[in-house]
Amino acid sequence: MVIQHQSHINVRNIYENKDRYFLESGDKISYFYEQGAIGPNGELLVEPHLSLNKIGHALHELDPVFRKMTFSEQVKEVAFQLGYEEPAVVQSMYIFKNPGIGSEVTAHQDATYLYTEPVKVTGFWIALDDATVENGCLWFAAGSHKSGVHRRYVRNPDKGSDQLLIYKSGPPIYQRSNFKPVPVEKGSCVIIDGQVVHFSEANKSDKPRHAYTFHIVEQRKCIYSKSNWLQPENKPFMNLYRH
Repeated sequence: MVIQHQSHINVRNIYENKDRYFLESGDKISYFYEQGAIGPNGELLVEPHLSLNKIGHALHELDPVFRKMTFSEQVKEVAFQLGYEEPAVVQSMYIFKNPGIGSEVTAHQDATYLYTEPVKVTGFWIALDDATVENGCLWFAAGSHKSGVHRRYVRNPDKGSDQLLIYKSGPPIYQRSNFKPVPVEKGSCVIIDGQVVHFSEANKSDKPRHAYTFHIVEQRKCIYSKSNWLQPENKPFMNLYRH
């Protein structure tokens, strides 16, 4: 359903202005290509239906199908059981991980990108295909949610710089032996603590591994960082319980 909009995308414009395009995607349905799908002049190197890495970051607000899924009673119940008093949905993404081209997602914490003080962010990751070791299921480091936030990804405070977004420190080094794969069946929902370290390998199989994911943060007892890349530009984030 979402893929059919692809014919209207100006691939060259996205390629040449990718940092600004990403920064301004928080309240839109925007398209992001696999690195290996775009040539040096912004041309597509693969079939269009295989070219996308993800679509984000406001599917939960602007698309009726994803809005219904995100604000379902099941999701609200999970948030309540996790102790959320005023949860806000801050971002949503359709992740493709297409066969043969779906790229690796390196080890990271979601709180790196969606930081609150104190930290309270949770991801909902819904498998739209069977997620296996072969097609790029999630891998988690057990106990890593207790180790704090390892680095931050923020808006560059240097307004004179060409870099709009920066990491405040270098990448942490994680031992591969600490991670275990978590294959799940189509329709499963994986709940991800914002501080747990996780990654997914490239999809080198002939099977797709599509997923829908969104994140919530606590707004009553936590402060959402003004330096986060994603900011509510024109209106507040949508409250999970009130929609």
